[in-house]
Amino acid sequence: ATLGRAVTTASRLLRTHADSLLEANALDLAAMAADSPLRDRLRLTPERVAGIASDMEAVAGLPAPQGTTIDEWTRPNGLSIRKVRVPFGVVGMICEARPNVTADIFSLCLRTGNACVLKGGSDARRSNEAIAALLHEALRSEGIDPAAFTLLPSDHEAVAALLGAVGYVDVVIPRGGAGLIRFVRENARIPVIETGAGNCHIYVEKTADFDMARRIIENAKVQRPAVCNAAECLLCDRAVAAEFLPLFEEDMQRAGVEIRADENCIGYFKNAVLAAPEDFDTEYDDLIISVKVVENVREAVDHINRHGTKHSEAIVTRDDAAAKYFTENIDAAVLYVNTSTRFTDGGEFGYGAEIGISTQKLHARGPMGLSALTTVKYLVTSNGAVRK
Repeated sequence: ATLGRAVTTASRLLRTHADSLLEANALDLAAMAADSPLRDRLRLTPERVAGIASDMEAVAGLPAPQGTTIDEWTRPNGLSIRKVRVPFGVVGMICEARPNVTADIFSLCLRTGNACVLKGGSDARRSNEAIAALLHEALRSEGIDPAAFTLLPSDHEAVAALLGAVGYVDVVIPRGGAGLIRFVRENARIPVIETGAGNCHIYVEKTADFDMARRIIENAKVQRPAVCNAAECLLCDRAVAAEFLPLFEEDMQRAGVEIRADENCIGYFKNAVLAAPEDFDTEYDDLIISVKVVENVREAVDHINRHGTKHSEAIVTRDDAAAKYFTENIDAAVLYVNTSTRFTDGGEFGYGAEIGISTQKLHARGPMGLSALTTVKYLVTSNGAVRK
């Protein structure tokens, strides 16, 4: 109960000190290049601060998973076995220009009984420090050691110290672009949970409702292009390409999106540029989208499995068989049918917030909520059993 109250108190402090958070954030934004695609991730607004506080309140209101029994059974030899959720212990996180993550990791870790150590990006230094000060105030108000949440300096030495903290930090979670994730994976001496880069695709199958497809693509590409669940590539069935792609181009031009089209479909566009091979492996985090025409759902699936990052993939179709083939044959954390990829998010999944989107297969996959920040232990009791 104390841990939940501390999260609720922290959310209230963020709301009441929103002006000071926005002032700190404005200084970070002023120091960032005006054309940086990271500006949207860095930017705080009154609405975003309110959203962060709401996410924290949602986490505080969820049942704490630690201590719960996942399964229990009795063996013929009299052993009574219980499988129980327990905290990791100390969770480390390294992230880029994402001040919302500071509040997310605090609320999720505290609610699960974990201590947390955050190395934030230098671009968000002032924003993170302002948020961390309020989080420490909330901890002190509930009699909790402020060291339960530690914000490390934003320099590179802190990264090396965190990645080498064997015996002190139980797991580290990188949250950012492909370069950051690769660096952590290759240099960490402690266990890593990868949260993935998002080269997400939308496939318009030949039976798709065009109006639906256009709404989904525009939402997935334009709403927040710098986030990992934004769409980066459109795949279109050749049978409808001549009719659909000019409509798609109208939508993208209106939103200021640059189209990079493969040579097999650039003739359908008026203003597209020719895509380079590397475009189909790129997470743009910007108002850019690559386009390729495919012959059928099998070719679409093959392309996604070859170029995707195992994050979020979507098909727009009225053909149940095509949807079934798509969802059963793509290796990704989240698969969508007639739905925008923008829903890959802890809040949207009902987790309150998320520690990240895991694209690996061990321990956790997809949006990571409270239960993903726990591991298990087995409690075994008997009446003096010995093994024969």
